[in-house]
Amino acid sequence: MFSKLAQGIDRFNTRQGEICSMLILPLLGVVIYEVFARYGFNSPTVWGFEMTAFIYGMHYMFGISYTDVRKGHVQVDIFTSMMSPKNRAIISALTTSFFMLPVMLGMTIWSTKFAITSVIGRELNSTSWAPPLYPVKIIMALCFFFLLLQGISNLIHDLQEIFGKEEK
Repeated sequence: MFSKLAQGIDRFNTRQGEICSMLILPLLGVVIYEVFARYGFNSPTVWGFEMTAFIYGMHYMFGISYTDVRKGHVQVDIFTSMMSPKNRAIISALTTSFFMLPVMLGMTIWSTKFAITSVIGRELNSTSWAPPLYPVKIIMALCFFFLLLQGISNLIHDLQEIFGKEEK
């Protein structure tokens, strides 16, 4: 049961990462448009810079859990690289349990509260363009939840390595 849960989380985060990687295309479009407007026609937009920040922020946030499922985050493994896979899994399970999961649970809870407050208040950015901020805050909360789920999946994989039990 737990193995299927971990595999499902891994598949979900891999798929959402692959899909959201396409956010680079509208980001590229906005940057190219802004460059032509600014330097080609001497008519910069009021929204270009903020839009690139929003799109890149979403691209980054969706990529966090994808990067984790692909083991792409930076690790200091000077000592753990010399350990057996079982001992590495023990260290990983401990750090995931005592650091990653509590932090991501807190980040998920607090960012959800911020997103709800932003939606209720229909929060706008305090610039001349004044775009709504609540969609970005909702996405941030969602992405912290995805990373929390990925931490649970990683813990399941570590426990399976430690106890040598792969569920069918």
